[in-house]
Amino acid sequence: MLEIIKRIGAIAIFFFLGGCVHVDIPLLQPLGEYHERTIEGEGRPKLLLVDIDGFISEKGRSGGLKEKSSLVADIRETLQKAEKDQDIAGVILRINSPGGTVSASDTILHELLAFKSRKKVPIYACITGIGASGAYYIATAADEISAHPTALTGSIGVLVMRFNVEGLLTKIGVSEKTVKSVDKKDFLSPFRPATAEEENIIQDIITGLHRRFLDVVLARPGNPLSKPELEKLADGRIFTAEQAVAARLIDRIGYLDDAISAMKNKLNLKEAKVVSYYRAGSYHGTIYSGSPVDAPQMVNLININADGLELLSGTEFLYMWKP
Repeated sequence: MLEIIKRIGAIAIFFFLGGCVHVDIPLLQPLGEYHERTIEGEGRPKLLLVDIDGFISEKGRSGGLKEKSSLVADIRETLQKAEKDQDIAGVILRINSPGGTVSASDTILHELLAFKSRKKVPIYACITGIGASGAYYIATAADEISAHPTALTGSIGVLVMRFNVEGLLTKIGVSEKTVKSVDKKDFLSPFRPATAEEENIIQDIITGLHRRFLDVVLARPGNPLSKPELEKLADGRIFTAEQAVAARLIDRIGYLDDAISAMKNKLNLKEAKVVSYYRAGSYHGTIYSGSPVDAPQMVNLININADGLELLSGTEFLYMWKP
């Protein structure tokens, strides 16, 4: 038996090295269209469960051998499909995210508000784990914000990350030379320290983006806070669910099934199906299953979570909790 195995192995190596065997393995699986799956419940009215999870960005998310779109693109596609369905009676955002880029958070908020205006259905948000900074920013589109008892939220503020590698390059004997037409063309370059004037410019930008964050929170449906009250809370700190209720940043403490029940009551529905959208190859069996949008079907030999690594490639303005 051992001899037979050796001979088979030798033949396989011969064909492989000789180029006689052609193996065609697609490296990227293309995205499929969204399909609807009923998670629980029955009846004709549908409550759509939408995930806001992970790092919020306009860039495609890591997915190994599976092509993945950005969260911004996924949310827009989800809302477009939901808008065409006359049986969609409401949307529930399931949030577990520390936030992300300013522009991505703002775009998703815009999409949700535009959808709600056209579709005329309620949106609820339930923070299941972390709903901080840009994720809380998105949650303000909801008519009601709830959070699991152990959830964290808040972190109202703006962050900009930049890396100065000048010292490192000097140590390894590498220098960088930038030719520029005007003084601030390489503003916030990682290859030189920022000037005092440049620091003031970046601070003005951050202050403006922080002010926009406050305006968004003040405009959320049913907001009970005055601007001075909110300003005291908006120093970047995070809150437990209990603290957030006391501070009136969220409306109540409850689990995801409580949010579903609350929406049914609001809509006077005795029965309703909780549905989600998924692509082929993903699975979403219960309301607490992982994100149905792009769950990769693969084995990671080296398990690295690359969400947010794009921050290392340049300067980003962030609505994100970054401990």
